[in-house]
Amino acid sequence: MLAAYFDCPGGPENLYVKNVTKPNPGEGEVLVKVSASALNRADLLQRRGKYLPLEGASDILGLEAAGNVVGLGPGCRGQWKIGDAVMALLSGGGQAEYVTVPEGCLMPVPKDLTFTQAAAIPEAWITAFQLLHFVGKVQEGERVLIHAGASGVGIAAIQLVRLAKAVPIVTAGTEAKLKATEEAGAAVGFNYKNENFSEKVLEFTQGSGVDIILDPVGGSYWEKNIKCLNTDGRWIIYGLLGGGEVHGDFLSSLLNKRATIHTSLLRSRDKKYKEQLVKDFTEKVLPYFSRRMSPHLKPLVHSTYRLDDIADAHRTMENNKNIGKIVIQISDLVPGTQ
Repeated sequence: MLAAYFDCPGGPENLYVKNVTKPNPGEGEVLVKVSASALNRADLLQRRGKYLPLEGASDILGLEAAGNVVGLGPGCRGQWKIGDAVMALLSGGGQAEYVTVPEGCLMPVPKDLTFTQAAAIPEAWITAFQLLHFVGKVQEGERVLIHAGASGVGIAAIQLVRLAKAVPIVTAGTEAKLKATEEAGAAVGFNYKNENFSEKVLEFTQGSGVDIILDPVGGSYWEKNIKCLNTDGRWIIYGLLGGGEVHGDFLSSLLNKRATIHTSLLRSRDKKYKEQLVKDFTEKVLPYFSRRMSPHLKPLVHSTYRLDDIADAHRTMENNKNIGKIVIQISDLVPGTQ
């Protein structure tokens, strides 16, 4: 089969399409023929050699995919049948023609969605769901500050905060991105490049601050985050785009707010945890992707690329050009192309 590949860590120019061995489903696994996958920051880090696959996981890029079931491994419980349209939360391997998936990490594609839209859901939306509910324990009426509000996780988090009857507040770096977050349901948004988001958040909340912060930035935001965090607030770090170093009187500031820091990565969670997460998401969130439901949830696809244009997709994300998800179409591939 054909798959996205790189021989040594480095820039997007190292990526190409390679002919590799088609996987066989093991105990309790399902074989999926992939129609579309999607790009995540973790793929960029893995390509640079900074985020290695878990032991036993595929070293092919791709943490989410959508397609059809074409094979069942021994021990499957009958939840899926050949031909089912599914989307998958993966530990790797999604940017290829075929991928094997534990049956509990699959979800049905909502009837109103295409495979392109479905591929934009698993990693981003389940990450946002996990951060808000499994980690942050969001409650009705709480205010949630979402950094990188126009990212795949950010757009998902805005809508999931609304679904939880809480209030989404966002930061983003351009007016176009802020407009997209407003359309997704953000109560208010601030441009972190030319506004002090901490002061603006306090102004919007009449001085009380936010109850939860979803933060993929990390160190460079710590002072502003703590300043606009409510007493007993929860600061959830799930990325370090702004670095991991903290300078200053960090612990005193945190202690004075009685604040809690949580950190979370989804890829490294064990199979049991992921299957429970997928089950809860399927039951509590997936129905709202139907046009008949209110609120109606919508994945936002920024752009699509053929797999043999994977390097261009990486460049788009590295340059922070995307609003929502970048989707990779798996079709009409020629091995060896870059």
